Amino acid sequence: MHGITSLELLELRVPAHVALGTRASLSCRWALGPADVLYSVKWYKDGKEFFRHVPRDHEPRRKFPLPGVDMLRYLCTIFSDPSGTSLVLSAAVLETGGRYRCEVSGERPLFPTVSRHSDMDVVVLPEEGPVLTGLRSRYRLGDRVQVNCTSGRSRPSCQLSWYINSELALTSAMLPTIHNVYEDGMETITLQLDFMLTELHFKQSGFKVKCLATLADLYWRSNEGSALFDKVKIHHTLTSFEPKRNTRAQHIQSNTASLLTSSSILIIILLLVHSCVKVC
Repeated sequence: MHGITSLELLELRVPAHVALGTRASLSCRWALGPADVLYSVKWYKDGKEFFRHVPRDHEPRRKFPLPGVDMLRYLCTIFSDPSGTSLVLSAAVLETGGRYRCEVSGERPLFPTVSRHSDMDVVVLPEEGPVLTGLRSRYRLGDRVQVNCTSGRSRPSCQLSWYINSELALTSAMLPTIHNVYEDGMETITLQLDFMLTELHFKQSGFKVKCLATLADLYWRSNEGSALFDKVKIHHTLTSFEPKRNTRAQHIQSNTASLLTSSSILIIILLLVHSCVKVC
């Protein structure tokens, strides 16, 4: 490889997360300088050696017992440029998790050595998806929606996310997460969605909410629920108007007006009679 003047470790691949009961694949790639000859490749977990490859030994490959680490397959390419090793471990148990290191050394007299490490966690995936509680079947504008989402038992706990009508819910619409740890080391979390319904939330006849549970890059499960829009019916009521009853003051005022009207008519009649007498 152009530019390589001495032994270099080019790449170390260790999965960050491995599901309990599955197999992990590890790999280490290096490049030798023009004057370098490979002496050994060694693998460690938490500082303890569990495998070595020394091409010039009478027993080139050796495994060392280590709890949680058992190698099923080993592949080494030392004649290509760059070279590398690949390991496949047996089904992971909780003890398999830890810090893995690959160390590559050159031959004498200098014995140049390069190494790199990476961490791996063994996770216990949930056996069931997230559970929703508290969602009603019908809502009206202005109602308060309070829905709980609880993840399945896992180790470590899942991450939960809420969606409203396929859009990620704002953090202001969620309450703080409740984290539960059980005696067997398993964990669950509960996240509540809490918001007020507006016209923007209703799509056609209702709205949907979805809770997504994830664990590293190994697990994605969701659960969703929907509710209908309960429209408020407007009732038109016919109102009959009754004539207002006169008050006592209004009654006296009305009688007074009637008397005044009668008196005026009587005066007019008397004046007419008096005029007629004079003329005659």
